[in-house]
Amino acid sequence: MFDFAIKAGSKADLYHDLHAALDALTADEPDAVANMANTAALIWEYLPDLNWAGFYRAVDGELVLGPFQGKAACIRIALGKGVCGTAAATRETQLVDDVLAFPGHIACDAASRSELVMPIVHDGRLIGVLDLDSPNPARFDAEDAAGCEKLVALIAARIAR
Repeated sequence: MFDFAIKAGSKADLYHDLHAALDALTADEPDAVANMANTAALIWEYLPDLNWAGFYRAVDGELVLGPFQGKAACIRIALGKGVCGTAAATRETQLVDDVLAFPGHIACDAASRSELVMPIVHDGRLIGVLDLDSPNPARFDAEDAAGCEKLVALIAARIAR
């Protein structure tokens, strides 16, 4: 049983504590699905104002839904399509203040208004993406992107197995 003390202080403190919790939870677990599931659960529990948090896995040249928290979601996304597919194709974090203004946005949940997607790459291979959605416009900022990129860097090798 894990009982993590995530501080309610600054955003930097929140991401520091979330990183430490994720490290402790996944350090000795060899199963990729279990590690993705617990990552999504931690993010869902500790990051405010989300309506979806989870993974899309790179499988046979497309993104396939992985473990997540939130409403049912799109199952398959083509590389280069929507925010997730763009992050996967470019291997660059996508920080979108208004998803309705994003060309080709895929609306899995009509309530989503902003999105943050980080590509997950390990040893040069695309593993998938970590996708966070919010019903609030401009919910995510550069500090969120940096904090989540550190989470992805930590978890990449632990889900590439």
